[in-house]
Amino acid sequence: MTLESVNPATAEVVATHETITDEECRTIVERAHDAFQGWRETDFETRARLLARAGELLLARAGELAELMAVEMGKPLAQGVAEAEKCAWVCDYYAENGAAFLRDEPVETDAGESFVSYQPLGVVLAVMPWNFPFWQVFRFAAPGLVAGNAGVLKHSSNVTGCALAIEGILGEAGFPADLFRTLVIERGQVRGVIEHPRVRAVTLTGSTEAGKMVAAQAGAALKKTVLELGGSDPYLILDDADLTSAVERCVTSRMINNGQSCIAAKRFVVVDSRREEFERRFVELMSRQRMGDPRSEGVDLGPQARADLRDELHWQVAGSLEAGARCLLGGEIPEGPGAFYPATVLTDVRPGMPAYEEELFGPVAAIIPVANEEEAVRVANDSDFGLGAAVFSSDGERARAIARERLEAGCCFVNDFVRSDPRLPFGGVKESGYGRELGPFGIHEFVNIKTIWVA
Repeated sequence: MTLESVNPATAEVVATHETITDEECRTIVERAHDAFQGWRETDFETRARLLARAGELLLARAGELAELMAVEMGKPLAQGVAEAEKCAWVCDYYAENGAAFLRDEPVETDAGESFVSYQPLGVVLAVMPWNFPFWQVFRFAAPGLVAGNAGVLKHSSNVTGCALAIEGILGEAGFPADLFRTLVIERGQVRGVIEHPRVRAVTLTGSTEAGKMVAAQAGAALKKTVLELGGSDPYLILDDADLTSAVERCVTSRMINNGQSCIAAKRFVVVDSRREEFERRFVELMSRQRMGDPRSEGVDLGPQARADLRDELHWQVAGSLEAGARCLLGGEIPEGPGAFYPATVLTDVRPGMPAYEEELFGPVAAIIPVANEEEAVRVANDSDFGLGAAVFSSDGERARAIARERLEAGCCFVNDFVRSDPRLPFGGVKESGYGRELGPFGIHEFVNIKTIWVA
């Protein structure tokens, strides 16, 4: 089978890649396991040095990697450069801190000596999405490799070029041959990789449906999983919010990556006393987002990654309007080539509408009016998802208490937009998945947390 990379701005096929057979796939996994046997014995200093070198290569090639992202999935160039730089950051972070995170931890017991030791598991399969084609991979690969594991990557088919570029960067950085490999395979071949006895664990970032499928397959094979799935992040605009700051951050979050981010602001839960002003300011700033070819200077909003994803988003908008929502901006598919969709603002969004119940994976904002703080919290939690959330209030302690105690999400931000940071754990609850990436928690997900007791 041939996998195609299609430029979503022009609908032109920019590259094709032939998939490998099941037998070839098994051979790659076996070789990764063989490479792991030597890598696990490598000292931390060597692992860290190679990871830091990968970070240097990412920085040196940020421009060309951004161009590749723009062509394969439509990311504006400036955002692609920022993504490459963030990948370098996570490499540096684990190069500097990995040894400390994996250091033996003594525990006082009845033994002459007892401690906890962290040992690598082996080959970890990563099933990754197209929306952050480098960052999603490196936030798994950086801690995994420095912990002594090997990795095999099944990337989304439309960003196969990005997947191969990652393999190339790690190889050029000096990591052993076959320690990290890209599997150019179809979706239906993933089960066989999960079931391979050399694969010890699976990490997936993607839709809730994909997560459930992979979790079921991995569970049947008794393989550890970490799942970072969809999100419909609520941003609470309380009665004392600084709207100048709040609106700027809300628009930034909603428009990152052309609106295609699991932790983008999606539901704007606004108390009635601030609704009119919020809508006016929000629409004004959203209307300034410049849509066009992501490789052109000054473009804020590129195309959606695929035409079918754009069409699904429009179906959600149309369904919400039919159910009584109002469109304040956008909402129409533009003429011409490419999978473009304009910055769109819906208001009067209510339960039962797609914009209320489902994840809007594109530049569409859903404003949900509420009477007060209590209703805002209830609406925020009235979702199957629980990845991120944000609260905007001039009373820092009030917002902090809501974020800490009352919001059902893995990442809660106060007076700022939700984003991942190598130093902090990242992940969700409910149908947004389980397990954590990044920080010390992320590196501990894929190690054997081993008890040692010496009499």
